[in-house]
Amino acid sequence: MTRPIELAGKSGARYRYLPLEEERFLPPAGANFVIAELTPEGAKVVYAGETDNLANQSWRQALERARKTYNEAKVLTRLNVTRAVREAERIDLIEHYQPPLNGKESRA
Repeated sequence: MTRPIELAGKSGARYRYLPLEEERFLPPAGANFVIAELTPEGAKVVYAGETDNLANQSWRQALERARKTYNEAKVLTRLNVTRAVREAERIDLIEHYQPPLNGKESRA
């Protein structure tokens, strides 16, 4: 089984994300996702997003954009059914990591 990666928000809350296996079946559930480079020092978050349906792969466009600059970028996910919870978590992560690819548009 894949090891979870713990990310902290600006609030101090900690969130456990799992690396996404891009070719596996994905549940049609709401989720947060981050795109990050995984290094021995930890995850370097380059984008944070959320989706109503992980299976529709709306994260793929953000991943392709990220890989133009960050070749080794990976998608990490965390299932969150409630939109309000997903949005609050995404904002908390953005405020902490200041992902370079979020800019003004931060939802995929």
